[in-house]
Amino acid sequence: MDCRGQRCPLPVIALARRLPEVPVGAIVRVLADDPAAANDIPAWCRMRGQEFVGAPELVGGPAFDIRRIH
Repeated sequence: MDCRGQRCPLPVIALARRLPEVPVGAIVRVLADDPAAANDIPAWCRMRGQEFVGAPELVGGPAFDIRRIH
């Protein structure tokens, strides 16, 4: 999901809408360049019981990988 250029909380809202569309066990990658995303996305995962896999630094900017648990 490309959320670059979106300010918080829009990347988290987009993630919350998209995650139910992917199969359990699948990983969603969120591209988000808002500095708040580095805290907000892992916090959202903890609150919603989803797995925050990591934040690889890509050429296009920061990314956040989330595995759907349920």
